[in-house]
Amino acid sequence: MSQMSSGIVGVANSGTNYRVPLSLPSSCLFTSLCFNTTIKPKGVALDYWASSNCNHKDIQRGRKRGHGIVASSKVASPSIWDEWKPLKAPSTPSLSDILWPSAGAFAAMAILGKLDQFLAPKGLSIAFAPFGAVSTVLFATPTAPSARKYSMFMAQIGCAAIGVLALTIFGPGWLARSASIAASVAYMICTNSVHPPAASMPLLFIDGPKFHHLNFWYAVYPGAAACILLSLVQEVVTYLKKNFKF
Repeated sequence: MSQMSSGIVGVANSGTNYRVPLSLPSSCLFTSLCFNTTIKPKGVALDYWASSNCNHKDIQRGRKRGHGIVASSKVASPSIWDEWKPLKAPSTPSLSDILWPSAGAFAAMAILGKLDQFLAPKGLSIAFAPFGAVSTVLFATPTAPSARKYSMFMAQIGCAAIGVLALTIFGPGWLARSASIAASVAYMICTNSVHPPAASMPLLFIDGPKFHHLNFWYAVYPGAAACILLSLVQEVVTYLKKNFKF
């Protein structure tokens, strides 16, 4: 280590020079400066302290503040193209890892479609595009935070109710859509239940006159009802993936 007017220059194992400006208390007139260096994988850490002629209070203040300098020789900035590259999978998925989630998605939408046939005479429907997105989250990424039961139920029910409230306050139109999406995002963040497919539930209600007569029952059906069915199918898919591998 060598002291310079502009700071301290150090040399790591790789031969990279580090110039670190120092900021010490003005009342500290030191005769020597001691360093404790630690070479780390991504840089060198320097801890320093004055050895003499320092005001005792300044030394204590420095200890409390934890004077430390961290210099890194590898500050890698991500490439703008990294976001356009596929993530590297830890391992190649087996045939069963592909088949069972796909079969689960088919079964889920088939069940919802059959329910649509039975409920059509009553003017009710449950097979909506948002639940196709929910199926993708539940079956393709079952360990993701958004696939948790809590996240799905809390977000689907809450966002559906927000859609009803937005239509009641603003009426149909762009303002109701915008306000409902903004409120849904805030709601999911506050409740720690971010589940992206749920954000389409308010739009579905606002733009679908056939749902308006349901009022807040819309949060129960199709909101909660579809979540229950999809959760049951997910449990079956999880069991098959664990016990029937090929």
